[in-house]
Amino acid sequence: MRFAFAGIDFLGDVFEAFLARGWEPVKLFSRPCDSIYDFNDVTLSRARSLRLPVQMSRILPPDLAGLKAMGCETLVVAGYPWLITGWERYIPFAINFHPSPLPVGRGPYPLFQAVLDDLSEWGMTVHALEPAFDTGAIVAQQRFALTGAESHDTLLSKCQMAAKTLAAEIALDLPRLWAAARPQGSGTYWPRVTQAQRTVSWNGSVQDVLRTIRAFGSIEAFAQIESRYVYVWEARGWEEPHRYRPGTLAHRHRKHMVVAVRDGFVQIGGWSPYAPGSARQG
Repeated sequence: MRFAFAGIDFLGDVFEAFLARGWEPVKLFSRPCDSIYDFNDVTLSRARSLRLPVQMSRILPPDLAGLKAMGCETLVVAGYPWLITGWERYIPFAINFHPSPLPVGRGPYPLFQAVLDDLSEWGMTVHALEPAFDTGAIVAQQRFALTGAESHDTLLSKCQMAAKTLAAEIALDLPRLWAAARPQGSGTYWPRVTQAQRTVSWNGSVQDVLRTIRAFGSIEAFAQIESRYVYVWEARGWEEPHRYRPGTLAHRHRKHMVVAVRDGFVQIGGWSPYAPGSARQG
């Protein structure tokens, strides 16, 4: 089947899975990335090795007409930020890979919230494109368990692995799965997390603080340690009665900082200085 791919490295294995099943690519749509949190260099390199045309701007009706002229049968979307509408006039199938067990977790990037909410289950969903984000009929879905120590990075890997599996399944029989797709019904929309949600509150418990840090993982949480502002990506902690005010730097050795929280201490092992005005503010 001839297809176009719209996405970045975040779910680049989806592109590879369709190629591995013998699908023929006709074009890549991507977007500018900051090369800090978002990347597309691997996907762009792969497209260029296949001599595919690459477009970095939003897909508009003339682009869809162009895909029809190329004989494109499916538009595969995975990690593409812009809404795509009106495709039905030009392409038989258009699907989106969304990192949540839809209809739960619609929205731009629900993984942080899934860890913050300490959920026991999550999933990856492939749905038909509709005029509203993440609302189309479910073509395929895979659910999986979460652990009590889940982090953003482990959850992202689980989603990426599930997406690759789903892509391989869909590549074998998309028309049948499309015909059997089930409407989502009502669901929940999760907006992008706020700076406040990304900021560590030392007034919480050890588990609360560690969960916030895990929820952002290598994307980094934000914290104030006395007068210093830092990004944090790794920490451990323990419960212990003490008389420190929460947020007090109780101990420091080399790069490790131990901060008092409500019911114990958290040792910050992975951190870097806050850079005002940097792209890392997110």
